[in-house]
Amino acid sequence: MRKNKYTKWFLGSIAILSLLTMGSCADEPDKYEIEGGIPTLKYIRPLTPEVSDSLLTGAYMSNSICLVGDNLRSIVAMYFNDQKAVLNTSYMTDHTVIVDVPKEIPTKVTDKIYMITKSSDTITYDFKVLVPSPSVNTMSCEYAKPGSEATIYGDYFIDDENVPLKITMAENVPVTKITKITKTAVSFIVPDNAPSGYINVKSIYGTSRSKFQYADKRNILFDWDGSHGGMATGHGWRNGVIKNNDPIESIDGSYLYFGGASMLGAIGGTWAEDNFCVNYWPEPNKGYPELSSLPEFEKMIKEYGVNNLQVKFEAYVPTSNPWMSSALQVIFSGNSDVTFATAGNAYYGKAELPRGLWMPWKDNGTYNTADKWITVSIKFADFNKKNDGSACSTAFSKSMLTGLTLFVWHGGLAGTDCNPVICIDNIRVVPVE
Repeated sequence: MRKNKYTKWFLGSIAILSLLTMGSCADEPDKYEIEGGIPTLKYIRPLTPEVSDSLLTGAYMSNSICLVGDNLRSIVAMYFNDQKAVLNTSYMTDHTVIVDVPKEIPTKVTDKIYMITKSSDTITYDFKVLVPSPSVNTMSCEYAKPGSEATIYGDYFIDDENVPLKITMAENVPVTKITKITKTAVSFIVPDNAPSGYINVKSIYGTSRSKFQYADKRNILFDWDGSHGGMATGHGWRNGVIKNNDPIESIDGSYLYFGGASMLGAIGGTWAEDNFCVNYWPEPNKGYPELSSLPEFEKMIKEYGVNNLQVKFEAYVPTSNPWMSSALQVIFSGNSDVTFATAGNAYYGKAELPRGLWMPWKDNGTYNTADKWITVSIKFADFNKKNDGSACSTAFSKSMLTGLTLFVWHGGLAGTDCNPVICIDNIRVVPVE
């Protein structure tokens, strides 16, 4: 059974402030009036009609709830633990109060609601503010080398002094050194023996699994050296410039290198295929299969559907050669667009061929990865652009997944003349989780 508890709390200033913000309007006969006396809270229920007869003993932050009782218009302020709730008199009557649970995580957890009256009396009611377990959404570099610092991003990374935050790599390998924690990001040193797989993060509020895999080896299409079952080269007019530790330190063996030429800031002003392009045009009878026919890729398409997949890769743009114009065009092509036998680049500007664009310099006018490798993700659902960045009316589909071209060109925005270097590794297609 729930019990209301009557206490005195030194919050006169809060009560006075709340009274002032309520305002007055003497000419309105039905204006909101604060009542005297003490409120009685009988129970709390959800707002959802189908479960409105359920009783609540707790609720997640930001959720709306309904307090039911008597003389509830005597309440002028309300706290959940030590976080103040926003009271809207439009949703307050003598018998009900609709209020949102504060969105801020409590600093001091008492598992109580505090209701303050105009005479500064405080009535308490047992109620838990539920905080979600951590959400682990992305990682700065999914291929961060053991011994290096990496950062995971998400929310609710709560490091309680009694229950410290813990990170566990796949196969229960613990992270022994966390370097920085905020509510939305955690940096740590990748353990020497970290295997490929999901990462778990545990807080006082529960344990959650990452929405990605560290050192993800699923469905790698191009790894530029065959180390993860991907292809080591393109197959077309431009097979790609492949390097290893020169001039950029590798993240994972060989990588694709774009650079060695100037890029104009004018929209579409640079066409440098030799320096900033790689083609893969299928030729199955010569050992270059259609990408969508690869067993793992074919299985993912059937299981998840095209719009629930994403392309990922690691990228490196050095501070010495920042990127300031044009877009990386990620163009999956179908056999009707190009094959090795029908070689031609007319599909680059084909208006009905949707593609994904990566143009990270557009917000600040310049971009580099701070001399680190990072992981880039582009959802297939966002493969909806033309070469100039405008919307493409053609829907992206499985038929467009037999070949692949990466080409730094156009994008539809004016930039600045530059001499960029862009390195790319481990191109893979994986589910959106």
